[in-house]
Amino acid sequence: MLEGLIVERLVCARIPTKEGTFQLCLYGNNRDDKEHLALVVGDVQGGNVLVRIHSECFTGDVLGSQRCDCGEQLHRSMELIAQEGRGVLVYLRQEGRGIGLLDKLRAYNLQDEGYDTVEANLLLGHQADERDYDIGVAILRDLGVRSVRLLTNNPAKIEALEKLGMPVVERVPVVVGITPENRHYIQTKVRRMHHLINLGHLHLDAPRGNNGAGGRDKVKH
Repeated sequence: MLEGLIVERLVCARIPTKEGTFQLCLYGNNRDDKEHLALVVGDVQGGNVLVRIHSECFTGDVLGSQRCDCGEQLHRSMELIAQEGRGVLVYLRQEGRGIGLLDKLRAYNLQDEGYDTVEANLLLGHQADERDYDIGVAILRDLGVRSVRLLTNNPAKIEALEKLGMPVVERVPVVVGITPENRHYIQTKVRRMHHLINLGHLHLDAPRGNNGAGGRDKVKH
């Protein structure tokens, strides 16, 4: 929970990327020893801000691994925020749905033996998803964000932000392609974790933004 949590904006710097130019802000906090980040475009004080809360995925974000869709979601979200001209991408250092890189790689080995992502995490003694979004919400509040249009396919993330007092006024789908390597991973997201992805419109190697995950959702309170 946010009670007692303090985040500190340590420094911000201009970062030009192929998606657009962002202010990259580095945050410290009094809860863990990790440095979390925010990519910011425009004046984000106020409400209805386009926001992505993205959890670190070294293999997908940095190496471009096709075992997941994380890297694609990261860059698609950056594109949408840059096009909007106003928004925030919060980058939380909670690798592998919160289980860390070591056990994430162990989970990959279990997946190669035939287990899905949920089963692999459980076999390693973890929950299916151990992420939390307290620090992400605290960062948004520090930036002056009062309500969000959330870039996500994950209804649990919407619920988590609402419980932390950050209103989600709209869900904006993050539509990316699917490959032979991540097909089962995405199917597991939908069938086991209830992510809002229309599998009927996903095709192998579909181009980003053109595989029909549906329109934007107004969030009902």
